[in-house]
Amino acid sequence: MSAPDAALLESYLVRTRWFGGKGRPFDVEQVRSVAEVPAQHGGPSLTVFLVTVVYRDQDAGSEVYQVPLSGYDEMEERIGHAYVGAVGTESGPLHLYDAVHDREAMRIWLDGFIAAEATGTAQVDRLRFHRVPGGGPLDNSLVSAPMTGEQSNSSARFDDTAIMKLFRKLSPGINPDIEIHEELTRGGSEHIAQLYGWVEIDVDGQLLQTAMLQEFLATATDGFELAVASVRTLLADPQQRVEDSGGDFAGEAARLGEALASVHALMRSRFPAGTRGGDTAAHLAHAMRGRLEEARRSVPGLETHVPQLLRLYDAVAALDGLDVQRVHGDLHLGQTLRTSHGWRIVDFEGEPGRPFAQRSLPDSPWRDVAGMLRSFDYAAAMIEMSWATDADTDEGQALRAERAREWSARAREYFVAAYVAAISSVDGSEGDPGIDLTGPERVLLDAYVADKAVYEVMYEIRNRPTWVSIPLEALERVATS
Repeated sequence: MSAPDAALLESYLVRTRWFGGKGRPFDVEQVRSVAEVPAQHGGPSLTVFLVTVVYRDQDAGSEVYQVPLSGYDEMEERIGHAYVGAVGTESGPLHLYDAVHDREAMRIWLDGFIAAEATGTAQVDRLRFHRVPGGGPLDNSLVSAPMTGEQSNSSARFDDTAIMKLFRKLSPGINPDIEIHEELTRGGSEHIAQLYGWVEIDVDGQLLQTAMLQEFLATATDGFELAVASVRTLLADPQQRVEDSGGDFAGEAARLGEALASVHALMRSRFPAGTRGGDTAAHLAHAMRGRLEEARRSVPGLETHVPQLLRLYDAVAALDGLDVQRVHGDLHLGQTLRTSHGWRIVDFEGEPGRPFAQRSLPDSPWRDVAGMLRSFDYAAAMIEMSWATDADTDEGQALRAERAREWSARAREYFVAAYVAAISSVDGSEGDPGIDLTGPERVLLDAYVADKAVYEVMYEIRNRPTWVSIPLEALERVATS
């Protein structure tokens, strides 16, 4: 297939959910075909393109996106919503569609994973398929359907058996989402979606991992949606105490804390881990101070907390060392799923804006704990701030705000207590009291919470100024604790 021209792809990219450059001036600089599968038995052809985008604003830079397109000689009304455009061929126009939305094109990936089951690998043109031993029952009868809600990537479900995530923005190297899921799957974790396999390709001597196939969790509910539903239930009758309400989330928060502890323990056993010296703690504190200094210049309401936060970061710098290991790196309620069998933690890609090499560096597990604590705050505050009725009174608003804070405080308390108890039971030996949250661990947890809230302050002041009170309240809590 000849490559679509730049103008066609530019108009297509800005219509997608996953393109990260919407709102920025950009040009498609290069369109490169890296895999071609000819049409067979009346099905579509499939071509996987790498599209290099160059930005023309002050930040400049470039990104590479994966764009798989299925091709048909005739228009296909069933996937008209995924139409990209047409390219000329010797036999006439070839109509192109986003392949993730095309169940016929998705069969090519399914066939590749099935072919890899016997030996562990299979080749489809330049696409190399890998299977994890015992990774899921796959057969040719499965039918794909695109998933909604995904943003930075695209996902398609194969009935109730598997879900394939196709990575859109590509970087060379091993994707942490695949790497960590493989190790946790081989280690028998009950708190993840099991990895069934992945797809990769070599381009100019560099490895690009382009997709991963996982267990589909048919009974799953998004963790953030579950949390905000709990808050709504509570605020519908704020006269009740939180612990007496159907909206109490403490039990779920505790079970989530235990799940995270289990995942952290297995990651510690499957990846390099250890204690880094005091210079690592000093470097961490220096980075936290730098983010605080940047934020205080933009957010006047932050200034009153700066002295206390600097003292907290000084306490981090004074630590003898840091226990580090592989972590999730971008953990919040939206990265969790509640199933009928318990909590699952998903999306181990880490912070999207960082290179793979940085995302794969060992870090303190307290970063993940802090991320979840901030997520509880946001779930409560978001619903409380959006709650309004014609019959609202100042007293009613104040009571709902108080109940929302109580909801968050209980969720945080139960989550941390369960996490600490579970980690201590795994790591503690006879005579070892385990984690003491009155010591260095408390310093680290408070510092990571503060650092996350400082980041949130900057984000909110730039994007949602009316929400800046949410992280500012957290900073006040840490500063006065």
